Order: sequence, then structure tokens, then C-alpha cells
Amino acid sequence: MTKRRGFAAATADRIVRGWKRLRTMPIAYNLTLIVLVLCGIALVSFVGMAAGTRHGMKRTVPDFTGLRLQDADYYASRRGLELVVNDSLYVPAYPGGIVLEQLPKGGVNVKSGRKIYVTINSFRQKMVPLPYVAGRSLRQAKNMLEMAGLSIRELVYVEDIATNYVLAEYFDGVEITPETDMKVEKESGVTLHVGVAAGDGATVVPRLVGRRLFDAESRLWEAGLNVGEVEFDEGITLLDKGDARVYWQSVPQMRGARLGDRISLRLTLDAEKVAECEAESDRETEFYFRMRDSLATVGTDSLRLMNPESIPEPEQAPRPRADFEEAFGTW
Repeated sequence: MTKRRGFAAATADRIVRGWKRLRTMPIAYNLTLIVLVLCGIALVSFVGMAAGTRHGMKRTVPDFTGLRLQDADYYASRRGLELVVNDSLYVPAYPGGIVLEQLPKGGVNVKSGRKIYVTINSFRQKMVPLPYVAGRSLRQAKNMLEMAGLSIRELVYVEDIATNYVLAEYFDGVEITPETDMKVEKESGVTLHVGVAAGDGATVVPRLVGRRLFDAESRLWEAGLNVGEVEFDEGITLLDKGDARVYWQSVPQMRGARLGDRISLRLTLDAEKVAECEAESDRETEFYFRMRDSLATVGTDSLRLMNPESIPEPEQAPRPRADFEEAFGTW
């Protein structure tokens, strides 16, 4: 022990003498001070960052989905994690107050104190006022319903002088009037009775492949069409349905249909599958129009060869139906 104390004292004495000698050399002394200050700053920064980021303190995030919020919060605090409710949804298939989704997912390693954002299931669906949309165009009515968080359950076409003019609005079989004061569950659907003039019942099916379900439904309603059967690929959960995209529609895009017809859809989460179906749909549509134009040209040329006077030249405009009826009467 005495030898160790003597060695320490001798070492300290040598350091003091060396420091005094260094101070007699201003340049070396200043450079040494700069190096020592930089080393001190680096050391303090390293210690501060290690403490702030909890370096080396890892936690495995549990899977909270399916647990009640109170239970999930208890288990999170026991593991040094903080649970934050980021959003809520209403899924009737699950009890209220349970965790539906979390970020980061269960099984991921994070640092202690990390916030885990969860989506919980509401105890009931939010209630919203039901707007009165009769007396407007179908497009205006659709937009008003979507802005209120509602949708169209069915379009029922009724003969009328005005096509795509909303004649009446129904909810659960009850007709809605301007005096109706009703609140319904968000995302509920209403039935609209819409006018269609005689001989004016045709529409064109929009392109739905590649779109999410909400967008596809909106485009169908705008075109005067109803949503048919909706099928999701196997493995798609209730929470994933919002991200799924259409890869098949029962009537191809740009084909003719009758107002009120139903178009069925199939959706998937496979992006490659959607891209392939989009390309195939475009090829089929291009082929369809080429064939239609070719058949129309062949048919017109054949008629002109048999009776040239029966087919007007392209620059000759056909006589309007009104003039024809005035001259020869109706059929």
C-alpha cells in the first residue's frame, strides 16, 4: 500500500512539473488546451446523447390488438412504453374500447419510453344529421351525402321528364322531407328515387380498376349505377379494407349500361396484381373500340356499295328526328 501511494505521488509530481514546463512554451500550451477542451466537449456530448436516447435500453413492443385500452395501457407502462390513442373507429364485429391497430406493430424492438400509437374501437358509431337532397341533381345529392359522412344505398330510377334528377329520398323505408329532423349513424346509406326520361336510360361504366372502394362507389353513383357484390381477397381484415383496390369489375370500363344497373367489384391489397389488371383493362378497352370502329366502317361501306344513296356522305348532317316527324309523322 505504501509503495502504491509513493508511485501515485511521484506520478502526480511529474505531471505538475510537466505542466509547468509546458506553460513556458505558449504555442504547445495553447494547442494542448484546445485538444483538452475538444475532448471534454466530445465526452459530455456522448454522455448526454447516451442518456437522452437511452442507449442500449431496448424494449420489445407487445401486441396490444384485441386488448381493452386499460389493460393495454397497464402492460405498456410495465415495459417502459407510453400508449397514445391516435384515432378511433367503429367496427360492429368487435367490442367497444379494444385496441384495433397499433404503430409500431407488436414484436418490434424500440427504446424505452417510446410512444405507441393505437386505434381503438368506438362503443357506437357517430351520429350525423341526415341532409335533404331531393330536388337536386344526382351529382349534387351525392356530394351532399358524402360531405355528411353518408352514402347511397340504392338508386331507383323512375320515369320522369328530367334524367338524373332526385325525386325523393328514403331512409329505412321512411321518406325524408324538408321538415325531417333526423340523425343517423355515420356511413349509413340512403335510397334515392331518380328520374329518367323515356329513351334516355343509357350510361357509360367508368374505370374502377385501381381505385379504393369509396372512390369506386362514388364514381358508380355519379354515373347513375348501383354497387353490386363487393368481394375482398382472402386475408384482408376489416382494418385493411380501406387500403384495398379494385382489380376486377363485372362490366369493363367504357362499356354501355342501363341507368340503375349493378356493377360488382373485387378488391385486393396486392399492388402488382392491381397493376397487371389495370394494364389488361386498358388493352381490352382499346381492342374493343378498335373492333367497334372497324365493324362500323365495314357496315357503312357495305351499305353504300348496295345502295349508295342510302348512306349520307360524311359532310352531310343527318336530318334531325324532329324534322323527320314533322314531315312524315311519328312511327
